[in-house]
Amino acid sequence: MPSTTTNKANSTRPYYQGDVDFDVLAAQDPDFSALCQRSKNKRWIDFQDPEVVQQLTRSLLKVDFGLKIQLPDDRLCPPVPVRWNYVRWIQELLDTTSEEYSETYDQDRDVVGLDIGVGASCIYPLLACSSRPEWRMAGTDIDPYSSEYARRNVEANALSKQVRLVMSKSDAALVPVDAMKVEELDFLMTNPPFYDSHEDMQESYVGKDAPSSAVCTGAENEMICPGGDVGFVTRILEESLQLRERVQWYTAMLGKMSSLQQIVAKLKENGISNYAVTCLQAGHRTKRWAVAWSYRDYRPRNDVARHGDLVHAVLPLPTAQSIAVPLMSAAWAGNKVDGVLSKLEVKWMWRGRSATGVMEARENVWSRAARRKKQFDSPDVPGSRGSKVKEDEQEPATVGLAVKIYCKEEVVELRWLKGQDHVLFQSLCGLLKRALTGRD
Repeated sequence: MPSTTTNKANSTRPYYQGDVDFDVLAAQDPDFSALCQRSKNKRWIDFQDPEVVQQLTRSLLKVDFGLKIQLPDDRLCPPVPVRWNYVRWIQELLDTTSEEYSETYDQDRDVVGLDIGVGASCIYPLLACSSRPEWRMAGTDIDPYSSEYARRNVEANALSKQVRLVMSKSDAALVPVDAMKVEELDFLMTNPPFYDSHEDMQESYVGKDAPSSAVCTGAENEMICPGGDVGFVTRILEESLQLRERVQWYTAMLGKMSSLQQIVAKLKENGISNYAVTCLQAGHRTKRWAVAWSYRDYRPRNDVARHGDLVHAVLPLPTAQSIAVPLMSAAWAGNKVDGVLSKLEVKWMWRGRSATGVMEARENVWSRAARRKKQFDSPDVPGSRGSKVKEDEQEPATVGLAVKIYCKEEVVELRWLKGQDHVLFQSLCGLLKRALTGRD
């Protein structure tokens, strides 16, 4: 399956899944075709040639996204597939964690993001803002030389109204929301230096049977920083503990699985349970990972929160559960679910035609203990101390749990939309499972 497409600037363009099809790309771009070589009727390129690697990046941006960039010879040349996969993942994070509980791209949502370390290419703001014209991004960098190239690339693509570039200092805050004079951000992203030192960088190649997949032209500040990628992202984590909900999603790319494991451990140490992870692999050459965390309680869709090839130890809590209902129709299951939830003191929005509904609850009102308390508090019970909940008071002021329920043939699917308590989500799943199947 070719990795290129003629649908440029597509707001929902899919992830790159496999290696770039050089035959398809060469047919679409003569500049790339001129640098390809042939062997046994198959095109290939020399990934150790800086000119060829740069042309591959320029051609993919041109063909797949309608973008053009200028790159210096002594700064990083970004591989497009992994970079786009990172942007696409952030799009899905935002699409599945909105106040409207939507699962799709909302063209009316005004999104503001930050790229920490834009580099000379400025590739992340270019990809993000060209694919979603209503998005705006700020980009920071500590290197004046790279920043000048980034500015040229923004202007060359007529994105100056959407992308704002800011010079930073190595000892300044990495997330400068106050300096930017913004109250909050929808997301931040960063592709930090992976290595702690020159020795660390050299050791990364020890034991490998082949040289690196592509020549590296990165400057020292792009490749090395104190603590490497873990140290850099830890700085962002520490700042996020102060900023908290002022950024909906803090995200970062990481160079090694071990780095991802260390950052996930730090999130758990700080009591952050709403996080997501992904493997950004595109083809067989480059594998990277990314992590995102949020202090808000909107939960991403399960395939977004646990995206790609990952080890079990880094996975966040699941945000979906399925209940098998053998031999039962969607209509039967829907009537059963509607009957159960309509009797509870929750906000229940049921759409019978599509057999879907959304439930919001302040707290657990379905357990035995909750039912006993309700009975004790009822004014109809002699000696009780409560009063009936009025119809217009059923909408919860504070949502402790929001769940979307899909009733299908032989299965009911529950999607955790909002809340900090996974046990509460599991408890509701248990209630419906007992009602649908008669089993715990």
